[in-house]
Amino acid sequence: MAVLLGEKDRFAVEIGDWASGLRRVDLWAADQWLTCDDNMVFVEQFRHSVEETALSIRSGAFPPLPFAGLSPVATHRRFDTATDDDPICELREQFWLLHWGPTTDNLVTYGFRDRDHLVITLQFWREAHVLDHPEHAGRVFEVEIEPAEFAGILESLSSAL
Repeated sequence: MAVLLGEKDRFAVEIGDWASGLRRVDLWAADQWLTCDDNMVFVEQFRHSVEETALSIRSGAFPPLPFAGLSPVATHRRFDTATDDDPICELREQFWLLHWGPTTDNLVTYGFRDRDHLVITLQFWREAHVLDHPEHAGRVFEVEIEPAEFAGILESLSSAL
């Protein structure tokens, strides 16, 4: 039986059954199914990554938007267009979010503190995904969530795994 944590229009996790030593975990944000390419996790690695993110969020480690006057979506696009020799490449690493292995490697995802909220931006990058979902081509999705709520979902996910 699946367990749903959170709300799909902001951030949610659905934990499903075991299969061949892996566990089904579906992630949702902004009403988008994020794990559409791979929703089977190697539990120990995935749990460790999720726990690190929860600790980082609880500690307030995510900095505010780095560019005055740019929205979270515009900042996401600025990061995404940086070339390897651009100093922004190092800066953007501070904002990476949901880097949890193969399950989330179909996404480019950043997190920013905005006042008392965490703003998550995400974009599907795989060509095959965009071919199947042309409405996602070039689209950056944005979610605003309280850090404590987000960390709580992640901590509940870790416990449930």
